[in-house]
Amino acid sequence: MRVIFMGTPEFSVGTLEALIAAGHEVCLAVTQPDKPKGRGRAMQAPPVKERAEFYGIPVCQPKRVRDPECVEELRKFNADVIVVVAFGQILPKSILELTPYGCINVHASLLPKYRGAAPIQWAIIDGETVTGVTTMQMDEGLDTGDMIMKTEVPITEDETGDTLHDKLAAAGAQLCVETLKALEDQTASFEKQGDSPTAYAKMLTKELGNIDWNCPAVQIGRLIRGLNSWPGAYTRWNGKVMKIWKAKAETCEKPQADPGTVVSVGKNEFAVQTGDGILRVLEVQMPGKKRMETGAFLRGNTMEPGSVLTSE
Repeated sequence: MRVIFMGTPEFSVGTLEALIAAGHEVCLAVTQPDKPKGRGRAMQAPPVKERAEFYGIPVCQPKRVRDPECVEELRKFNADVIVVVAFGQILPKSILELTPYGCINVHASLLPKYRGAAPIQWAIIDGETVTGVTTMQMDEGLDTGDMIMKTEVPITEDETGDTLHDKLAAAGAQLCVETLKALEDQTASFEKQGDSPTAYAKMLTKELGNIDWNCPAVQIGRLIRGLNSWPGAYTRWNGKVMKIWKAKAETCEKPQADPGTVVSVGKNEFAVQTGDGILRVLEVQMPGKKRMETGAFLRGNTMEPGSVLTSE
């Protein structure tokens, strides 16, 4: 097929490469504009732009994809289908109906669950044990189009937002290739979505990582894993923000102290009382420092039982 590919972050790159490897002609890559990044605020290209340029694919970076001049530019490429993977802008009807096969989206959840911007992280935070990828025929709603294919991906006990991101990106790339083949062969089936059984997977914010020690240890542990590596879960210790990157939740018969209190300090970990259970902290990061195992942190810092961690 002759494909216009629309995507922006690293999650999209695997699908772009899979389409090329499968023999599809990617005639144009549409991605978000370059953005300033880092302390120096140097302009940085989206990962999809970098990969498209590597393959010699023309790149279009509209501020507003719905502008008429952008729509007309896309029309010039006479594509068979538009593949959309985490593009970052809502597509107008004029683009949804631009090609014979319309717009096919790769979404990182088992729709209709976790419609929205951050399905990977929210599946972990909510305690799901299975997630997956769905391909769908896009309509004008937010992740509400007819479903075409699905593939399941289990969520392990130590799964993080980062590790699940990579698994779903790979699964989505393969599923997209299978979906286009089914469309070409006219064997694809389309299933309407019902109401979503989960809340909208809203965009992540830094404030979401603020740990409430009154919550159960299991829930805090899922928050830490889900927000790894962005934005990260955090607390305050000695007047400074401490990010917690890895921890293990444990049950206990009765509380040993008030929530947020450090109840024990070992060689390679310290344990914090929560609203229900104990959280053993295994990896932390202090301001201006790199992430480190808790053992390394404790060798350079004095933490005593009875110390209190607080919310921002």
